[in-house]
Amino acid sequence: MKKVLYYFLFTPILLLAQINESDTLNLKANLSLTGFWQGGNVETFIFRAKSEVSFKPAKKLVFKTINSYVYQAFGKVKADEDILSLNFLYFNPERKIYPLLLGFVSTNFRREIDLRSLLGVGLTYQILNNKEYWLKFSISSEYEQTKFAQTKFNLPEYNGNSSINTFRSTFWVNGKYNLFKKKVIINHEIYFQPSLEHRNNFRWQADVGLEFPVWKYLNFKINYRYTFESIVIESQKQEDGMMSFGFTLKSY
Repeated sequence: MKKVLYYFLFTPILLLAQINESDTLNLKANLSLTGFWQGGNVETFIFRAKSEVSFKPAKKLVFKTINSYVYQAFGKVKADEDILSLNFLYFNPERKIYPLLLGFVSTNFRREIDLRSLLGVGLTYQILNNKEYWLKFSISSEYEQTKFAQTKFNLPEYNGNSSINTFRSTFWVNGKYNLFKKKVIINHEIYFQPSLEHRNNFRWQADVGLEFPVWKYLNFKINYRYTFESIVIESQKQEDGMMSFGFTLKSY
């Protein structure tokens, strides 16, 4: 007799910041966890954790950090073990236009990325900003270093290189909207990230969430994330999609 057990906990707010750094609160934080286990003919284990914290180290400065960990195994074979740390320092974020510094560090087991780091500067333009909704456009420039576990890629001109380094430009569109007296919340984060040196080196991501408040500090959330990278290890697909369901716990 086939025995299958499912255990579903919490689902994260996936990737970049949905805390609005222009808010007046000195400290904001949220935490998301997800767990999934299936036993029987097909064994599956998934665990994800994500935290997001925003605070003011000085009157006109806001520091925001988003950190996540993902582990997945299917049939006791590891499929993912990824770490992502996104860090931003904003100057005068209550203004219409304000500068930022950013530093990212990540790993990706499935894409065989041992370490990726970015360091850059940028500007954000607030198109809309109030308590019920906000919409922002940002542009930044970064230097990226990516170290791969293999040296054979889908684009032959990169073969033999264990590291691919480049200057990039990133175009971001972030927004959050409270609808129907805050009974429905829509948020999105979209970015396009081309290399400034090589036309065939680019990536983009779309992350869209739909939330339904359950309690002041707890929302039920449906999230979809799609990612595309032009340079991947040979035989890998360039795109990934993920839909998730669960809850978000927050401090505000």
